[in-house]
Amino acid sequence: MSITHAHTGAMKAIVGEPEVVEDAGTVEHSSHWLALKDAATALQGIQAQDGSVPDPADHGDARDLVEAIVAAIRALAPLFPHDGEYLAASVHDFQRWADGGFEVPNFLASLVAFQPQRQRVDGIRHLVIFPMYTQNGSRSRFVEAVLVEVIWPEFIAELETRYTNGLFVSLRLVDFTPGYDTNSAVLFPETVAMREIPSFTWGAIFQDREAARYRRVVRAASDITKLDLPVDAARLLHDQQLAEKTFVMWDLIHDRTHMRGDLPFDPFMIKQRMPYFLYSLEELRCDLTAFRECVTIQRELQARVDAGEHLSAAEAETLDQAGLVQYAVIFDRIFRFAITGSRVRNYDGLGGQLLFAWLHQRGVLHWTDTALAFDWDDVPAAVVTLGTAIDELYWQSIDRPKLAHWLAAYELVRGVLTPHPASAWAQGLPREVLAGPPKGYTDAVLDDEFPLSMFYEALEKKMRDVIASTSGIRGAD
Repeated sequence: MSITHAHTGAMKAIVGEPEVVEDAGTVEHSSHWLALKDAATALQGIQAQDGSVPDPADHGDARDLVEAIVAAIRALAPLFPHDGEYLAASVHDFQRWADGGFEVPNFLASLVAFQPQRQRVDGIRHLVIFPMYTQNGSRSRFVEAVLVEVIWPEFIAELETRYTNGLFVSLRLVDFTPGYDTNSAVLFPETVAMREIPSFTWGAIFQDREAARYRRVVRAASDITKLDLPVDAARLLHDQQLAEKTFVMWDLIHDRTHMRGDLPFDPFMIKQRMPYFLYSLEELRCDLTAFRECVTIQRELQARVDAGEHLSAAEAETLDQAGLVQYAVIFDRIFRFAITGSRVRNYDGLGGQLLFAWLHQRGVLHWTDTALAFDWDDVPAAVVTLGTAIDELYWQSIDRPKLAHWLAAYELVRGVLTPHPASAWAQGLPREVLAGPPKGYTDAVLDDEFPLSMFYEALEKKMRDVIASTSGIRGAD
């Protein structure tokens, strides 16, 4: 493969007279960043799925592209002094990869050196480049580069003392290579190509992407369903920065919940193969915990206001955001999660369906005369009750065998949603499956064990183009 004229031009910008970049706030417009992004994108075209460059005929081009990447990193590194150790290790990892003949990459050294959780300062930027796959995007470990900016407002810094989560990093996307021109809204260290698995010390979420697609999807879905949004809920659709803060608060509490509570299993379920509805309940449990905690925060702070107490600016913002998180959890779950992605073991989709049906069956959500409405005064109690039901399932399952837990979880879900008519689980698994290994249980789960209801079938058709348009979205879009 030959390097295109565009790639050659980009590399000349590096090796020629250097461009002056005044600060990290303008990096995305610099020739150094554009050359790095261009070279990384070109390199993806000759990488195999495992990240290697298997064809020796491509090694010359690969070396040229790596040299361009290294030159760009060195040129940009002075603008990121807080990442100095990481960027130096990155240069070393790229050079070692090239010198080793472009085998399966091993970027353990630079991954260990990258510690963004230590610099949770609002507005600080990071230059991130690794061979990695992007969740909800490519499963190939290609070299990807992203420019990111930390979102860490004062009220979140104070709230984190109550909901301690030292691993959580909240980010805004500035620019990126094609792997992030997808639905991926996370940056996780376990996606990086490395020779061994270290103790992971951080996990990042792109709240600007979460907020931007929420605003686009909920705006369209509200129009389609004739939903009269409460004033505060409507504010989220008109203010990107407000929505970003809302998602930071939601995800801060959600993320830590995976490690807290009565857990009968590995909280992240990394090494377990289970029926996908178990993942649905775990993700929904974390969201409903965030909802419940925000109800508590709202009541506590509002009680102080009602008593005549003056709140600090951070406390006042926390009070406002606690109410907004509740709207965000409900609308993101029922409008976006439920109809996004394929119907093949879509655990987030199932969680959205479950929340909608639960609220409908408890009489706080209404679909009447082709219009959607909520009894907002009664919604919090209904949502909290669903969270309590999942918590009770977990608590009881500490004393249950794993397979009995799976069966109990299925009964919880089927008590709200109707399984597919051909479901072996709904009809009762045969004795040979029940007496056999867990694989038989998981194999018996249909790809779409709980199909969309007629309401969602109709909504999905009307929302299909809107959902598709959010791929690659960022806060500036």
